[in-house]
Amino acid sequence: MLLAWPATAAPRAPLIWAFGDSLTAGYGLAPAQGFPVQLQAELRRQGLAATVRNGGVAGDTAAQGRARLRWGLRGLKAVPDLVIVELGANDMLRGLPVEQARANLDRILAELRARKIPVLLAGMRAAPNMGSDYARAFEGMYPALARKHGAALYPFFLEGVAGQRGLFQADGLHPNPRGVAIVVRRIAPAVRRALR
Repeated sequence: MLLAWPATAAPRAPLIWAFGDSLTAGYGLAPAQGFPVQLQAELRRQGLAATVRNGGVAGDTAAQGRARLRWGLRGLKAVPDLVIVELGANDMLRGLPVEQARANLDRILAELRARKIPVLLAGMRAAPNMGSDYARAFEGMYPALARKHGAALYPFFLEGVAGQRGLFQADGLHPNPRGVAIVVRRIAPAVRRALR
């Protein structure tokens, strides 16, 4: 006599959406060298069979990210298990008011929270020429917004890479493949914690 056991579906691989600007998009790099592909490979090396989708658009401010958030989520055709929000650097580089960047990031995080989608908010540091008042307000908005929305925080996206010329492309703004690899190794533990 054969016993029938109920079939159990294999657990679905987590879907991570890397939503940001050129640092996420992989500006100046071959697709395989960019942040989403390298992060996916690193997580899989660590035994987490996640899929990381690229939601980066070069040049995007927080306002532009906010404007495309909903249709970007629709384009995934599945609810992500985590969204990495990496925006604000272009607001700072253009000298836009911190309050503007903060308001747009606030709306992005509120939308994701309303949809019950976990978030890892990646912070950025202000360039020295922006002045101490601007830097304090800009850098302080990330932890404040993470607390407000219950999001996980990765304080500085370029940790371990910033200030090291050999890890950047010729423009001095965008990491080269080696720089991206360091970003990925540093942020991967935070991604894993945020998924849990």
